Amino acid sequence: MNLPPPNTFCFLLSDAARLMRKRFEQNARDLGLTRAQWHALAYLARNEGVNQCALAEMLDVEPITLGRTIDRLESQGLVERRPHDTDRRAWRLYLRAAALPLLEAMAPISEQTRREALAGLGEAETEALMRALEATRANLSEASAPPKRPKAKTE
Repeated sequence: MNLPPPNTFCFLLSDAARLMRKRFEQNARDLGLTRAQWHALAYLARNEGVNQCALAEMLDVEPITLGRTIDRLESQGLVERRPHDTDRRAWRLYLRAAALPLLEAMAPISEQTRREALAGLGEAETEALMRALEATRANLSEASAPPKRPKAKTE
């Protein structure tokens, strides 16, 4: 049986995100990095000095998985680990100068992928889509946040 994919909000959002990642990877394949490496570099560019566990959480991957990705990026001279100031077990992650041209090359590829994804949508439709996605993200972020602890009463 060959059923068409469901057209529910969650399925469409997930499938669109999957296809955008796939298309970005196709557009960027000549630069020689995997999707996981691109993802790590992009987040690290916005969060330099973060430790590996925090970056893994941002990327929604296991720390051991990210560790292998960082190992490869480090061996390519794109990332460096520096000791943490107060935790001898932790390392802070930083971009190396060699990563900057790759990050610069990523911008037009991202823009091309975005244009391909939004082809046929007008400015108003694109703005409405962005507002809806921002609201969706905020709703899910709030719903998945740990419950707030009641403040202790002081008497």
